[in-house]
Amino acid sequence: MAKHGKILVVDDNHGILEAVELLLTQYFEQVITTDNPEKTDDLISKYGTDVVLLDMNFKASVNTGNEGLYFLGRIKDKYPDVQVVVFTAYADLDLAVDALKRGANDFVVKPWDNDKLVATLQSAYNLRQSRKEIKKLKEINQTLSSSTSRMYWGNSPIMNRLHDTVRKVAATDANVLITGENGTGKEVLAREIHLLSSRSNEPMVTVDMGAVVETLFESELFGHVKGAFTDAKNDRAGKFEAAAGGTLFLDEIGNLPMHLQSKLLTVIQRGVVTRVGSNQETEINVRLICATNKDIEKMVDEGIFREDLLYRINTIHLSLPALRDRADDIVPFAEKYLEHYSRKYSKNIEGFTADAKREMTDYPWNGNIRELQHTIEKAVILCDDHHISSKALMLRPVKSRKQEVLTIEQMECRMIKDAMADHNGNMSAVAEQLGISRPTLYSKIKKYNL
Repeated sequence: MAKHGKILVVDDNHGILEAVELLLTQYFEQVITTDNPEKTDDLISKYGTDVVLLDMNFKASVNTGNEGLYFLGRIKDKYPDVQVVVFTAYADLDLAVDALKRGANDFVVKPWDNDKLVATLQSAYNLRQSRKEIKKLKEINQTLSSSTSRMYWGNSPIMNRLHDTVRKVAATDANVLITGENGTGKEVLAREIHLLSSRSNEPMVTVDMGAVVETLFESELFGHVKGAFTDAKNDRAGKFEAAAGGTLFLDEIGNLPMHLQSKLLTVIQRGVVTRVGSNQETEINVRLICATNKDIEKMVDEGIFREDLLYRINTIHLSLPALRDRADDIVPFAEKYLEHYSRKYSKNIEGFTADAKREMTDYPWNGNIRELQHTIEKAVILCDDHHISSKALMLRPVKSRKQEVLTIEQMECRMIKDAMADHNGNMSAVAEQLGISRPTLYSKIKKYNL
């Protein structure tokens, strides 16, 4: 069994130190002991201690616990992330409560029960690991908030309207469903909503639903307790708990099988999670954002996505347009990536040639923003000039858009669909844009089965 965690035991009784060390070395990676509490700071620094088991009394004639409280305060002041479990020979509830108020994780009374002692220290270690993960997530969020991962809105009318909607939505805790083709920036938009929200100082946790193994779905999202299944060596918080106070982003929600959709729906409806192998419910406080490149409403009609789950995740629906539908933003996007990768690869590239700009604007970009980003990175790496030409872009030959021949009805249908997407289903705005009355619009929607 793999052992994890570094435990420091501080007690003036050598017999206790030997007994505890013998016990704990069976469960933890490293056990350090000392009978001198003055050495505690140095030992934590030297060994990178995760948990301190701290005695509350170090003088035979004194049993007030004041010494333990003093050293507890010193540890928490200098190493606030280190978990402290206090060890006392007296079942003094007031002293234990005082220690907890001052930052102790838990307490153990002497004479101790071996299983209880091990479980308490393992729980403290697991809490330490969870907080380290959350701290790392916050650091990642802070890095991303000032990097090229921030949303670039561009100047196209469709993105201006979306930007206005996002500013309103971000200020709330409403659940959001983001749809769009692969590579349109759904995760970037989700992060932008998080960064614009009141939860921006808390973590945003991302789960790729298409990559989660079905048998581990509940453990991954809801967590598990030690012994819940074969590989459950320790208690582990799920993604809902890890995102506490922040945002949980479920990417590719359309890949979730029906029998797992019901489990997710139950958690969203009740607002609590139960770890696998446990009966204890934990309240969750997360902002839920989901995304998919699939037609969820069509999946509902086909009976492969729960309609009640769609209603829960779809309080606000944001549709990201394909890059080809915001052609005015292609060159500005490319220039942003050019600046970024020129700096990354120490290249002195001033811009694009006119033919390169023209070719990028006419290219369909089926992989959307992601394809554009990779194209510019590759061009920067290979470019030996001060400007990137169309040849340096190495775009694949495509058929001219002019070769596509549409009937009048097909053109009309496409115009109505585009207008509906632009206005997020606001029929008055759609009719006004198309220059027709609302009754005529409804008639055509019925005609084209939109």
